[in-house]
Amino acid sequence: MTDRRAYPSDSSDARWALVEPTLTAWRKARTERALAFGRPPEHELRDLLDAILYVDRTPIPWRYLPHDYPPWEAVYAYFARW
Repeated sequence: MTDRRAYPSDSSDARWALVEPTLTAWRKARTERALAFGRPPEHELRDLLDAILYVDRTPIPWRYLPHDYPPWEAVYAYFARW
């Protein structure tokens, strides 16, 4: 996780412990199907999840995501895939 102040909408450590195995397995399966080309993932899964939760809790447009999070395009792409 990056060094940033936590937002109230961020996932707790207990909630992240429940979700992390599923998201990690999903990312591993997608990277294995990529046939060893393409860019490796740049963003932490927890940061992406926290950004999605932020948009969910504060009904803002994706483009208004704070700069503490990954770029809104990346966050939205993961949201659409999940």
